[in-house]
Amino acid sequence: MFRINLAKKRYGTDLLLSELFNEQTFYTAFVKDIKDAAQTITIESPYLTERRALQFSKIFKKLHKRGVHIRINTREPRHHDKFLEIQAWKAIKVLRKSKVKVYLCNDMRHRKLAIIDNKILWDGSLNIMSQSNSKEIMRRCHSATLCKQMITFTKVNNRFW
Repeated sequence: MFRINLAKKRYGTDLLLSELFNEQTFYTAFVKDIKDAAQTITIESPYLTERRALQFSKIFKKLHKRGVHIRINTREPRHHDKFLEIQAWKAIKVLRKSKVKVYLCNDMRHRKLAIIDNKILWDGSLNIMSQSNSKEIMRRCHSATLCKQMITFTKVNNRFW
């Protein structure tokens, strides 16, 4: 009993609550979260497609006008096969027109996550900016503590890797 009370004081109850989503339920919940963003959105998606970039472009433009800073970390497109490379470059063009900062990473990252306003964390197996036909899972946590832990662990907001 004593340890449980200490854990709650040290970490808070926000570590204990999460929701699971699949490829069919993810996008509705995620879009609601990003539309409610007030300051920052950071997304890591190793693959980008023009279709997903176009899906988000209008939302991202509106968010930018409201002062929300949006960052997407993705693999260097030349690390993909030719088809995916072309898709990535097309998506990057759409995203940059939507005022999104797109950072290309040479380290072959494969993480799929999003952090919204440093308080909502999405992570799992779904490539947010490219998913189409695969079975996936994403976990949503409303936790400043877990966001801070993920930011520190992954260095997701570093400019250079």
